[in-house]
Formats: sequence, C-alpha cells, structure tokens
Amino acid sequence: MARLVVNPHHKMGHINKDIYGHFAEHLGRCIYEGLYVGEDSPIPNKNGMRTDVVEALKEMKIPVLRWPGGCFADEYHWMDGIGPKESRKRMVNTHWGGVVEDNSFGTHEYFELCDQLGCDTYVNLNLGSGTVQEMSEWIEYMTFEGDSPMANLRRKNGREEPWKIKYVGVGNENWGCGGNMTPEHYANEYRRYQTYVRDYRTEEEKKEGIKPGIKKICCGANVDDYGWTEGVLETCFAGYPRPKTGHMDGLSLHYYVHPEGWKIKGSATDFDEEVWYKTLAKALYTEKLIERHGTIMDKYDPKKKIGMIVDEWGNWFKVEPGTNPGFLYQQNTMRDALVAGIHLNVFNKHCDRVKMANIAQMVNVLQAVILTEGEKMIKTPTYYVFHMYRFHQDAELVESSIESEKIGADKWQVPNLQESASVAEDGTINITVNNLSADTDSPVELFLTDTEIHEIKAEIVTNEMHAMNTFENPDVVTEVPFTEFKQENGKVSFVLPACSVMHIAVK
Repeated sequence: MARLVVNPHHKMGHINKDIYGHFAEHLGRCIYEGLYVGEDSPIPNKNGMRTDVVEALKEMKIPVLRWPGGCFADEYHWMDGIGPKESRKRMVNTHWGGVVEDNSFGTHEYFELCDQLGCDTYVNLNLGSGTVQEMSEWIEYMTFEGDSPMANLRRKNGREEPWKIKYVGVGNENWGCGGNMTPEHYANEYRRYQTYVRDYRTEEEKKEGIKPGIKKICCGANVDDYGWTEGVLETCFAGYPRPKTGHMDGLSLHYYVHPEGWKIKGSATDFDEEVWYKTLAKALYTEKLIERHGTIMDKYDPKKKIGMIVDEWGNWFKVEPGTNPGFLYQQNTMRDALVAGIHLNVFNKHCDRVKMANIAQMVNVLQAVILTEGEKMIKTPTYYVFHMYRFHQDAELVESSIESEKIGADKWQVPNLQESASVAEDGTINITVNNLSADTDSPVELFLTDTEIHEIKAEIVTNEMHAMNTFENPDVVTEVPFTEFKQENGKVSFVLPACSVMHIAVK
C-alpha cells in the first residue's frame, strides 16, 4: 500500500491562480465557431460570444486568457481589428491553414470575452513584424484614460473607459515563427520595445497610490534551449546601473508533448500501452525543464522576482482525419487527462518560480478543454481535470509526498503515482493525485500530519485509456464523486483506480 503523506502545517509557497491559465489563438476554430459566433448567429450568444462555452469556462474558473497568439501574434496588426466590422481589413492567416481572417474578433471583442468570463487579460504584442510605435499606440488605445489620439479613437469605437491589462507578452517564439532571431538580438529588441509599453494609471489610481500594474513577459526558450535562456538574460541584465529584474516580470517557456516526435506526432486516439507511457514520461519531463531553466534564472534573479511563464504547453498530436491540417483539431482522451494532471501537479510544486501557465488551446485546437460542432458542445477529459484542480488556485502549497514504483517499459518508465497538495483560505486541504498506470489499481493510505479529519470528499476522472467524449456520446468521461474511503486510527485508505485523476478535499 502506497503512503500519501501531507503536512498541512508546512507551507511551501503560494500557488498563483494564473498557473491555471488558458490560451486562445486565431487558429482553426478556436476563436471563430469556438468562442465567437457573431451577434447574428442562431447559436445562443451574448454580444457574439457563445453562451454555452462561456458558461462552461466560468464553471472551470478560468483565471487568465492569453490572446491573440501564438505565432499569429507576430503578424497581427491591431488596427485591422477595430472599428465597424464591415470595414475591417481582411487578411490571409499564413501560419494556420491559409484561410481568410476577417478581423471581426479584435480588441473590443477580446475584452468583452474576458469580461464575460470574469478573467484577467494577457495580450501578446507584435514584435516580429510590428513597430515600436504600433505597440505603444495599442497600449495607449487599451489603457489610457486621458485625452490622447488613441484614447479618443477608442471612445469613437464605443468604449469610454480604458481596460485593465494584467500581462503583456513582448513578442512570441522569436527564436522561430516570431522572427528567427538570435537570443542577443531578440533581447536588445525586447529592451527597446518594452520601454514603450507605457503603464498608464487612471487619476483615481494615482490618488490612491496604486502602482503601475502591467506585467511584461519576455520571450523565453523552446523546450531545452538553455542557450536562449542564458543569452536573453545576460543581455537583458546588462548595463549600468544593472537592471534589477532585466526589464521583465516574467520569462516564457514553451513545451509540447509529442510522443512520436515533432514531425510524426502520432494519433490522438489510436495508441498502444508503450506510447501511453512514452507520452506520460514526456509530460513529466516538464519538471526537468523547469528546474534547469530555473537554475539559469537563479543566477540573475536569485530572489525569484521574475516568474517563469509556461504560456504554451500540452499534447500535440496529428489532426483528426479529414480536417484542415492547419487547424490543429484533435480529440481528447484519458491520456490527455493524465497529461493535464501531471503538468498541473508539477506547476503547483514549483510555484516559487512558475507564476503562470497557459494550456494550448482553449477550444477546438490541440489539447482543448472544449470541442464544438455547430450548436453542439462537449467538455473533454482535460476540462474535468481543470475543473477538479481549480481548488488549488490562490492556495498555499504544502509539503506532500507519495510512495511510488516505476512502471512502463524500457526508458519510458514513470512513477505509478504523482501528487500535490495545498491549503485553501478556508482551511480546506486539497490533494490531487494521479494513477499513471494504464491497467493497475493502487491501494493508497493517506496520512495528514498533526491533523484531525472531520470530513473528506473526493471527485475522480477515470476510464479506459482511450476513452473520450464525442458529440454522439458526450458523457463517456466525466467528473464523478468518489466515496470509497475507509477511516480508522486516524488513517484514511482507498484504492485509486488505474488511469485516473482524483481530487480529495479534507476538512
């Protein structure tokens, strides 16, 4: 029997709610058809946003939404997406499918969506093909309260009050689709561009002494490119006097799980047990990336003032047969649920450095939490994992450990069990634990250090490893209550089913 030990009295750090963030790019059917259907659509909507999708995302407690990309961000010119829709510029989305982008979803629509979701904003700015002036004027358009050309243009387009921006990304993947730059060249461009991301405050905020609040995210590495991290930080921290935080609040990291490799990728639904373990092993590799990039960041930022921002992560498989290859539409199985659970537990345990993460992507693209088809909508297994893990948001990470054994084959061995734990503001102890085995249940004994258990509740997502929800059968994989606990002598025991993700709440 595996021992799961949680010490709720040993606080390890604060879990920023934005670790549970999401990403919506102008890619395939993520924005159009997925989130936005237009005001005249027969599909129920509020100001063009799909009512069913918005309500589902609110239930999941989405904290922050990154937009408009991704690769699309560095070819997006914000002026094309404001003003009367009929006069907005049409363009070809050269990155994703070569389809026409009509810009009917732009700045005003993004903030309308975030307002309906009740989430914070993360706007990715165009460094790759944009200008400093363009970037600066967009910030002015969105956030300046006073009398200025861009603020007055915003008012002309129907918005009197400025919006709040929590994060801006200064470029995206500038080592690749964002310009194929060297780390030193990008870092110098970053220093220049971020200078003109003015942080305006309203007159009321100034009177109240509220400090400027936009957090600037610098483009970090792709997977294990430690040379990029070193090169960018060395250049950003150079100068006299030496900048204390390298002109940044966060440094991004992108990592996708490709079980069959970047070029092959493999099927989202047709895989064997060996590929199952290979996928989970690659998901666990996230921890090594965080630790190794974090070690480099520690050289320049030992007090961890700069957050690691894992703003693109998740499974990337082959598109579903018969769909546009550029739309990246894939199904979602119990394998995706375990990959989500693994990542979120890892992010929790590294909350001293990881301050935000955004799964790619929200709807109809890659490891989506929601899939749509016309008027139909389904929640994926990944959705239910995020729904269960929402209790970790803004909670205090506490010390935890679980006994495990290696399972799998050859070099793709993984621990059979993985966990994280936190204490919420109301004192509830929330524990999330995964059984990575494809076919073997695991007996578990839970110990809480110096804590009396008055109440225990749990939910679980579990099924056979290929199980998925379809539009014909939308409830094959769901979150269901788990009650099979035995309590005696201050200990709690239970059997964690194979291929499962569980949330336990203890009071």
